[in-house]
Amino acid sequence: MNTSIELNPAEEVSVKAINKLIECLDSKKNFIFEAGAGAGKTYSLVIALKHLIREGRTSLQRNNQKIACISYTNIAKNEIDKKTDNDPLIYSDTIHGFCWSLINGFHEKMIRIIKKDNKWKERIAKFGNVDGFQVKYLTGHPKIYDNTTSLRHDDVIIVMSEMLSSKKFRKLVTAKFPVVLIDEYQDTEKILMESILSNFFTENDGLLFGFFGDSWQKIYGTGCGKVSHDSLITIEKGANFRSVSTIVDCLNRMRPGLTQQVKDPSNAGKIHVYQTNDWLGKRRGGGHWKGDLPQEEAHNALEKTKELLSGHGWDFSPDETKILMLTHGVLAAKQGYGNIKNIFIYPDSFTKKQDQHIEYFVDTLEPICQFYIEKDYGNMFTCLGEDALQIRQYSDKKKWADSMNVLIDLRLTGTVHAVIKHLQDTQCPRLPHVIEQRESCLNEVQLNGSMQESSKSIKELNELHKVKYKEVIALSKFLNGCTPFSTKHGVKGEQYENVLVVVGRGWNKYNFNKMLEQYNDIDGLSGSDLEFFERNRNLFYVACSRPKRRLAILFTQEISGKAMKTLESWFGKDNIQSVDFALD
Repeated sequence: MNTSIELNPAEEVSVKAINKLIECLDSKKNFIFEAGAGAGKTYSLVIALKHLIREGRTSLQRNNQKIACISYTNIAKNEIDKKTDNDPLIYSDTIHGFCWSLINGFHEKMIRIIKKDNKWKERIAKFGNVDGFQVKYLTGHPKIYDNTTSLRHDDVIIVMSEMLSSKKFRKLVTAKFPVVLIDEYQDTEKILMESILSNFFTENDGLLFGFFGDSWQKIYGTGCGKVSHDSLITIEKGANFRSVSTIVDCLNRMRPGLTQQVKDPSNAGKIHVYQTNDWLGKRRGGGHWKGDLPQEEAHNALEKTKELLSGHGWDFSPDETKILMLTHGVLAAKQGYGNIKNIFIYPDSFTKKQDQHIEYFVDTLEPICQFYIEKDYGNMFTCLGEDALQIRQYSDKKKWADSMNVLIDLRLTGTVHAVIKHLQDTQCPRLPHVIEQRESCLNEVQLNGSMQESSKSIKELNELHKVKYKEVIALSKFLNGCTPFSTKHGVKGEQYENVLVVVGRGWNKYNFNKMLEQYNDIDGLSGSDLEFFERNRNLFYVACSRPKRRLAILFTQEISGKAMKTLESWFGKDNIQSVDFALD
């Protein structure tokens, strides 16, 4: 690249990283491209793809090969497609789509592998022999039907990970893809990453791997996180094109191992940290809420913080400011799903969609309804999957239209029970098998009058039935970022002019005060303690690195003296102040 023109600090370190990247590609050396928040990782990935195509187009065409670019989400995949002009020599897909494209067709081998999995052992035992069955990969839940075994996302990864141990299979992969670039490598399932490293790297099968991502932005539980191997060259891109120097300086103090340079060192912003230690009332106790403000006081603290920031020139319109919730409960009622929040013992049941009904409503039913409302029938049929095959003639279309029209109204006026009953009656769309099973269990318990003796899950489902379905709509919008607020996992890769991070309790796997206490003692952590620390640290880093100009953090949980020292070292003592609860 031409470096004769004057470059700003971020561009200087970026050019060095990209030059090293090109060297690895040309010399066919496996590498990790570590790019911190705001570094321009996708830009670098696109440069790598374009270089590979430019230099190898003739060879790729002659050998009927493609460069594989694997993303974690469809959104990222579509972005790569757009920025590479949908070049036919680039195979772009999600990790699950990529794996399925390679294992699809090996039905007997897949059956042998899943038969060893404990969950599938139970399913197969109930069904009977599945040898000789066809294998499909469909949305929804895993099931066995009509001489077919339907896999889910996790199953595809398990099968792929084991099949890579076959040298013959690896040769087939290499014959199709001489280069595999993996975007957001830290989110690759651990079992698959271990299989790649232990098989391709040990045997040296001639396939070039490039891992693009950031180990500090691993916030999904199944991700592999930091990756190391003797044959991997590490390329660090120490640039930040997103945030102003005031914010980047704090990120560098938080993460001295990857110092970032900014585009314009003179462009300053502002950071405010608010703590609630001076509140004199009784804080919440027990489990994952210990040390946090009561819900009403947490909400008051947020409102007072917004007043203070408005006085500093903050604009809280959704286009300008995002509020990131590293807690739960502060805004559930205000956002319109307070009753749902109160049903579940563990917040992850609805915030991470671990409850199967919530998962179905948010990931399947609501998208179907929204696409129908928008008359986007193509995407609607994609969401429907096998259900779309039912629509063959005019009478089918009318049946579906009548059902959907009632459903759209019922979502706004009826309960969850009313929506479920409508779907059971019309089968448009059909409820997944696992939902039908849970509904049958609930119905049996209700008929027998044995609710008190039933499981926690059935008791929660019974209460969910009573909730107005419009709370599900509100929850879906919240989880999908369609409000000024976002949950913790929905913002990676996003950026906003101003960001207010609300930090508290309520997540069973998060305690940010403890993370702050542990920060200077990380060398003594191992096992589950280290895993806990990194999970909390990474999420805090991701949240704090979203803003372009202004960052504010509100702690509704009590902060210990040791934790406060960490905050002061990162953000400066003068930038930390107490929320004045005496304010009207």
